Amino acid sequence: MLSSFAPTRGRGVSPYVLLTLTPFFWACNWIIGRGLATSIPPMAMTFYRWLFAILILAPFALPHLRREWPTVWKNRRTLLLLGVIGVGSHNALAYLGLNYTTATNGVILNSSIPVMIIALSWIFLRQRLSAVQLGGVLISLSGVLAILSRGSLDTLATLTLNRGDILVMLSMLLWSIYTISLRWKPSGLNMLTFLFVIACIGDTTVLPLYLGELALGERMIFSVATMAALISVALFSSVLAYIFWNRGVEQVGASVAGLFVHLMPVFGTVLAWLLLGERLQLFHVAGIALILTGIFVTSRNAIPPVPAAPE
Repeated sequence: MLSSFAPTRGRGVSPYVLLTLTPFFWACNWIIGRGLATSIPPMAMTFYRWLFAILILAPFALPHLRREWPTVWKNRRTLLLLGVIGVGSHNALAYLGLNYTTATNGVILNSSIPVMIIALSWIFLRQRLSAVQLGGVLISLSGVLAILSRGSLDTLATLTLNRGDILVMLSMLLWSIYTISLRWKPSGLNMLTFLFVIACIGDTTVLPLYLGELALGERMIFSVATMAALISVALFSSVLAYIFWNRGVEQVGASVAGLFVHLMPVFGTVLAWLLLGERLQLFHVAGIALILTGIFVTSRNAIPPVPAAPE
């Protein structure tokens, strides 16, 4: 199953489908994470999420890893960087930050990713969007703000930064760096090999933090519900979401892919309506329409990036 999601370039599922499914899986993770907040401390959440992801990946990735080990070892520094920032530090900071900030603040800050990616790509890679594409980004961002502000500017005006917001912002910065750094993903590596290696690196990075959390007396509550939730997050929000995101970035570029992060509040709103009984209001519909319009405008004018090295 998993191996089917590592096609050669130019074949397989549309990158736009993959980039749409990714924020859906992450939105599901957001809802599951809310229910686990009192049962699993942040470092334990990060560590076990990726431990289960590694166990899920292992049967599919190990045969590729054996064949591709010389490439892995040759590119160990690049893989080390991607694993530390894209798996370990990014997730740890996000879960830690959500202990101190509101859900509204967290989602708004999460929506800063596309802007960060565009800025970093311009500063370090000299990549620019056309005027039409920048307009699409602004349209999409206005849709996010419409949903999160509930149609009222007063809601946004009352938001203030706290230590949780700063931690989440740092997490978003690391994810943006990871995204633009995917252009240096070693050529010749199967996607499963790549994800397995950076997952192992990332989880090793989190291990000392998890042990420190245990030393401070923080304990995870083990139950059928928490284990099932962790396995679901590992499979969908970790394994499949990362495979889909990496493939999407590879095919359409970091700046366009980053815009799909704006779908998170769309899916979050709809899931909350369907699963939590929250009311779907007019500003939700207007915001969703603006977000989808912005993504359409930006993606239809995108030119696929030239990879750093052919696979």
